[in-house]
Amino acid sequence: MRTALTAAFLLLGAGASLSAGLGLLRLPDLFTRMHAATKSQAVGLLLVLAGVGVRFPTIEVLTSLVLVALLQIVTVPVAAHLVGRAAYRTGHVDRELLHTDELERALESPGDG
Repeated sequence: MRTALTAAFLLLGAGASLSAGLGLLRLPDLFTRMHAATKSQAVGLLLVLAGVGVRFPTIEVLTSLVLVALLQIVTVPVAAHLVGRAAYRTGHVDRELLHTDELERALESPGDG
């Protein structure tokens, strides 16, 4: 039973990671590509980590997996935010695709450097 659960987690994680890669290749603009790269990739990695945790349920392995998962969950949104903001500031974003452009107002305010 544990082998089947491990295989299911690993296959689902690989599928989610594959969909992230396909999203980077196929999606039309920066923001949808960022969404595919961050969400699908993070879910894929968490599923792979769950599969490894099911297969090797020792305290050493589980603590390492939890640490990797926490670091991934914390850093992926920050990195996506920074990439999106840098792309916006350098003009690589089609502003006509934005429904609401809140960053333009923030960049115009005198408090932002």
